[in-house]
Amino acid sequence: MIINLIHVPEATLPLRSTHKLNQSAGDVSQKGRRRSTRFPRVRSAMLAAAFLAAGAVPSATLRDGRYGHSGLDLAAIDRAVKPGDDFFDFAVGRWYAHTPMPSDRSEIGIEVDTSEKVQDQIRSLAADSLRSPRNADEALIAALYRSYMNEPRIEALDDRPLQKDLARIAAVHDRSAFAFLLGKSHSGFGADAFSLVVQADAHRPVNALLLGQGGLGLPDRDYYSSPDLQARRTSYQAYAARLLAMAGFADPEGSANAAIAFEARIAKVSWSQTDQRDVEKTYNPMSLVDLKAYAPEFDWNAYLNGAGAPATNIVLAEKSAVRDIARIIAETPLDTLKAWEAFRTIDDASPLLSRRFVEARFAFRNRDLFGESAMSARWKLAIGQLNDSLGDAVGRVYVARYFPPSSRARIEAMVRELKRAMANRIASAQWMSAGTRREALAKLARMKVFVGYPDRWRDHSGLRLDPADLYGNVERSAAFDWDYQIAMAGKPVSPDQWGPFYWRIHPQTVDAFNIAEENKIIFPAALLQPPQFNPRADAAVNYGLIGGVIGHEISHGFDDQGRKFDASGALRDWWAAKDAAHYRAEADKLVRQVDAYEILPNIHLNGRQTLGENIADVAGVVLALDAYHASLHGNVAPVIDGFTGDQRLFLAWAQKWRRKNRADALRAQAAADRHAPARFRAIGSVRNVDAWYRAFGVKPGDRYYLAPSDRARIW
Repeated sequence: MIINLIHVPEATLPLRSTHKLNQSAGDVSQKGRRRSTRFPRVRSAMLAAAFLAAGAVPSATLRDGRYGHSGLDLAAIDRAVKPGDDFFDFAVGRWYAHTPMPSDRSEIGIEVDTSEKVQDQIRSLAADSLRSPRNADEALIAALYRSYMNEPRIEALDDRPLQKDLARIAAVHDRSAFAFLLGKSHSGFGADAFSLVVQADAHRPVNALLLGQGGLGLPDRDYYSSPDLQARRTSYQAYAARLLAMAGFADPEGSANAAIAFEARIAKVSWSQTDQRDVEKTYNPMSLVDLKAYAPEFDWNAYLNGAGAPATNIVLAEKSAVRDIARIIAETPLDTLKAWEAFRTIDDASPLLSRRFVEARFAFRNRDLFGESAMSARWKLAIGQLNDSLGDAVGRVYVARYFPPSSRARIEAMVRELKRAMANRIASAQWMSAGTRREALAKLARMKVFVGYPDRWRDHSGLRLDPADLYGNVERSAAFDWDYQIAMAGKPVSPDQWGPFYWRIHPQTVDAFNIAEENKIIFPAALLQPPQFNPRADAAVNYGLIGGVIGHEISHGFDDQGRKFDASGALRDWWAAKDAAHYRAEADKLVRQVDAYEILPNIHLNGRQTLGENIADVAGVVLALDAYHASLHGNVAPVIDGFTGDQRLFLAWAQKWRRKNRADALRAQAAADRHAPARFRAIGSVRNVDAWYRAFGVKPGDRYYLAPSDRARIW
């Protein structure tokens, strides 16, 4: 179970991973399996321009009054709003009202400011690599970047690179060959009706094959059935027909209708987001013999052979969905299966083909699904491909250039402070029995934290790239990554393993992660820079920004699902019954609160679906506040920019969630994301913290006031 802070910024999304570059949250590939979802995107020049690259608050900014001495965005605050009526609008309301949505975005926010900064940084190192590569990493970067930016050659080739993959699909003569093709898709282009990744076994420190549901090309299963989403289904079907026509199918419309009907059947048997995040329901170990008996209609030998995967250490995630998808494949005509695979292969590969394919994909995946009206610049797409295909190679160069040792040392110190705050919370939890407390403290003590970059880098020396072959470069890099991942199946989980193999976490990723099965936390270097972290900003602001992030990730080890893993990362019930009952009762308060949040007319959030993130948000604020108070060593915090220390911390936390979304992006987030929209992350967390009420004088009658007995008190 990977838990991340928020959904990953568009600018950093890999082209061939769970979410793809320049597409929104619903543009899902089944190649990667991520146990949670993502982060925001903003085009505000405010915070991006607010800090110098060295990390100082610019004096010009201080003079114009936008940013105060603390580093808070004073211009964003709407003082006409009562904090207890809407803390999000109080903290960032003026920014929200006056910041337009760029045509190439479905959402904007502080994390997009960061990710755009990272894009510019990587563009600079790519340009230097093109001029004079100094090492093997830069040579690979230069070759891939040059191939992506060579538009005349890409236009001249048109769909020729795709033809060998379409010919491979056309040659499928029986269901065993189709099963082989599904497995083979992991090392090239195409789609799998299942998901297959290598992940730490939840009961043993060994990497296992995790097999689960897959096959959907829309954001979530509800997109195939909800009456409100009929227009999206119609558009999706038309998109499939358009791609099949471009590929020369004789009856593109009929083939598309059948292919989408096949996906719709898969959607019906797919598990909900809430069930998918249940770590006990999704742990179902099986031998290959057992799997064949459980889902006999599918040729599992051919599938695993296609994937190059060993037939040992298999864990089923969405167990019944795997069985039912196998049955659906057996009942679907082979020609329909081939049409579906052809459509999804073209869809997968289209960003690397001529402009007619790129535009067709954008028209559906970005415009129709999420309301964007303009494509991102080509160089931004190229940067996304560099991150995906050459993550560690780019990361090594990125860290050397942009992540000073001083930043790493400061974050490591903050991690120790936040862990100490969590230990104090556990030690003082009167509801927790001695045995549970002992286990919790042991887990916290063993929690491994990576700051900035891995202890051990990947070696790309076996990868060969051609500056004139973009399609082949991406295909070879996908095969290179898959071979690396699948070779780890059955091997012990390494203590210095930088996250799971299937989710490409790199130093240039703007996000943070908790990997429950490995009891590890990762804070990539790209996140640890202004505006997310400024070594020279006021302490309260830094604790509210990056301190809240650190606390969030630490507390994920003790959220409603993370708490089920022990100090070694094994799924084991170490909770006394009465402690677990108390925990669930407090968590249920959050569920009821979130269920009441209406993000669009008649569209409410799902408190169970987002529970883990909501628990971590509340805990993140509490731990950041505790650590900040400890840093004062008994002194009274100064008033800066007219705000007390506690007020600055809460405002910084809320300004972190400064985000604006198109309605379609919000709809997709409610359906498929395990994070609440930003407004309710800012509001829903602080209204459960007593100190917030004292800091801003929030009283009964204010819109978001909660009686003390209704506040969730877990940590």
